Formats: sequence, C-alpha cells, structure tokens
Amino acid sequence: MLNILIISDEAKQIATLFKSSGFAPEVEDRGKIIEPGLPEISGNHDAAFLDLDTDGWQERLLDARHAMPVIAFSRPDLGRAVEALKLGASDYLEKPLTTDSVALAIGKHKRRLLSHKYGFDEIIGNSTAMQEVFGLIKKAAASESNVLITGESGTGKELIARAIHRWSPRNEKSFMTINCTAIPDTLLESELFGFEKGSFTGAQYTKKGLLEQADGGTVFFDEIGDVSPLFQTKVLRVLQEGEIMRIGGMRQIRVDLRFITATNKDLKTACHRNVFREDLYYRLNVINIHLPPLRDRIEDVALLARHFVQKHAPKRKDIMIKCISGEALSILLEHNYPGNVRELENIIERAISFANTSEVLPSDLPPALRAVQPSRETKGRSTAIAQRLKDAISHIERETISAALRESGGNISRAATILGIYRQQLQRKIKQYHITA
Repeated sequence: MLNILIISDEAKQIATLFKSSGFAPEVEDRGKIIEPGLPEISGNHDAAFLDLDTDGWQERLLDARHAMPVIAFSRPDLGRAVEALKLGASDYLEKPLTTDSVALAIGKHKRRLLSHKYGFDEIIGNSTAMQEVFGLIKKAAASESNVLITGESGTGKELIARAIHRWSPRNEKSFMTINCTAIPDTLLESELFGFEKGSFTGAQYTKKGLLEQADGGTVFFDEIGDVSPLFQTKVLRVLQEGEIMRIGGMRQIRVDLRFITATNKDLKTACHRNVFREDLYYRLNVINIHLPPLRDRIEDVALLARHFVQKHAPKRKDIMIKCISGEALSILLEHNYPGNVRELENIIERAISFANTSEVLPSDLPPALRAVQPSRETKGRSTAIAQRLKDAISHIERETISAALRESGGNISRAATILGIYRQQLQRKIKQYHITA
C-alpha cells in the first residue's frame, strides 16, 4: 500500500477520499500548525499531495520535491499551477479532488515511486554507501546543474543517470544516451549537431543531430573520459553557449539541455596529464556522485541476488525458480566482484539456466566461484555476515508474506497464489514467523 502525505488546511477531510481509494494517507493539517517553523519532510512517504490554497505552499513544495513526487492541487488558478510546476511539482489537479482524479494522478507517477523497501527507483541497495547515493540523486534531480557520475565499470552509472532524469522536472522530455566511444571523430559533428540538405556529398535530406533531438531534456554522455580532444572542444562549446549549428547551416540553434556524464576514469588525474580539458572537467563536475564498487558494499549482495533471481527466473519455462539457497549466498558473499553488479547479475542468470530445482544451489554457480576456499579470517567474517544475512532474509520474507496477506484480505489461498507457493508452505511460514493472518 502506498503511503501518501497530504499537506492542506483541509487535510483530514481530504484524507477520507484517499482511504476510500485504498491508499494510506498521513496528514499535515496546515490549519492546526500554530508554532513557527515547519515539520521536516521524511522519506517515509511515496508521494505528496500539496494544497496550493494554503499559506507557505512554495516552501513545502521545495522541501518535499527532494524526497518524493509532489502532486499540487488548488481551486482553478492557471498562474499558481504554472508556478508550482516550475518549482518542481510533478502534476497539478483542480479542486474538488475525486477518487478517479487521485487514482489517475498516482497511477501516472507510480513508475517514479519506490517499488520496494530496499532501494530507490530501479537501484537496489540497503548499505550506508548506497543510502548516501540515493540522497545525492534526489538533490541532483531537483537541480539543473550538470552531474558527473564516477565509479568502476558495472556499478550502474546509467541507472543513476536515468533515475536523476525521472525524478527531475524534465522527466516528460527525452533522455538521450550518447556512448562517447562509439562516435568516431569523422562522424562527430553530423551525429551531434546534424546537417542541412546539400551540405556535403550524400546529404540528401536535413537531419537533426542528437543534441537538437534532446532539446528540453537530458543528455547522458557515457564514458566521457575516453573522448578525443576534438570531442571535448565541441561539447565544451555547447556547454558554454547553449547553442549548436548544423553542418552547412547558416544560424545558431538554441538548445535547452541538462548534461549528465559518467566515467570510470580519474578525470582529475587526466587533467594533470593534459589529456582532458580542465575547463570542461569543472563544467561537468558541478555535482559529483561516486558509485562504490560492490566489494565495498558486500551487505547489498543478498538483496541484489534475490532481485536478479526474480528478474531472470521467468526465462526458465520448464521450472519455477523461486529463491536462492543460503549456501549459495554464502559463496556469493566470498567473491570480490571485479565486474561489480553487472558480474553478479551475470552469475545469477547463469545459475538460473543451470538450476534443476526451484532453488538456486551452490552446484548451479560457476565452478570458478565454488572452487575458491575461504581463509580462516574470511570464515570468521563469513559467519558474522551469514548471521546478518539470515536475519535480513527472515525480515524480508516476513514482510513479503504480511504484504501478501494484506493484499488478499487475509485469504491464505489467495496470498499463496500471489507469492507463487503452495498453501501448506505459506501456513508453515505464518506459523514460523507468528504472523496473524
């Protein structure tokens, strides 16, 4: 069930509408706040509905937009609606609210809400390092400044870039991914800036470049650390001037773009070696988000493994893969992951292909992974991690079962169907965890 925050002078009356629509509302009744100052917006809500007919709504919007989608509503007022959208509101509704308008608005933005407790957008992680990354994503999304995402290959830099775009006011516009290493210098200008008909031999039509196509949206330059000096010069000019010119064109074309870049290189060192322009580096690195390697957040391995099992299990049509065994997880916790999250996903997908039961077992993992024998020191660390893993899995399983029971209205058979297990299995789990059906 989604948790909705309602900020209004009439919050308690409006809350009844949300309850009847099946949502869990929490109210901030502005009419009851007498003391100066405003309570802090928490990250425990999935979305906020903000009444623009209340005093101080601008401040609440600027505060809440960092943590969740904000759906503004008020008596018909075009000027106020435009102002709210410019300040970062995700949508606008006119009063009076109805169950249909509420459900439609939430459904429209549901793809931007957290789909699970242990992550953000499409990114999985419960470690302290990843929680810090999630906070930076929210701040970056609320800003128009350029973002540089750094980290080793396979850590998920493009997922971060897409999350920033989805949570930004530009989310309805395009997200253009440009693989810098895939564009040779000979095609650079025509690809980025486009060309006019007849500008060169073979130019039989006018073509918009990638940057012009992305106007109003976000451009993601992947592997910016590998580009040539010519590429750097061309990108710097766009950043400085906000203009492009097609090959053979006679006028500059204004473009409104937000730039996000990513690299696995140390650009500061590259600047000192004079292989990367320092002026370009500082323009790109306004907001820096560093993604830690998986070996530095090993506590996320279990969550990621479970996620990848659910993602790739449907590829097996002959058997229903439901989970991964504790023994297999223990082996995964010992690995160093030079390929980071991408490597872990590859391991899980392979294991699912080789599995002969509904559970991924150690024998399903790659032989090289099983052959590694942990040291005495590692065994001691593994014991502690294994206990934490067991507790974490039990907690997740308990919460998942409770959610299924709530969704089924306490009907154990329906809940078992939702979970994809037998009724008898669910009954044993309910008894094991002392869950009230």
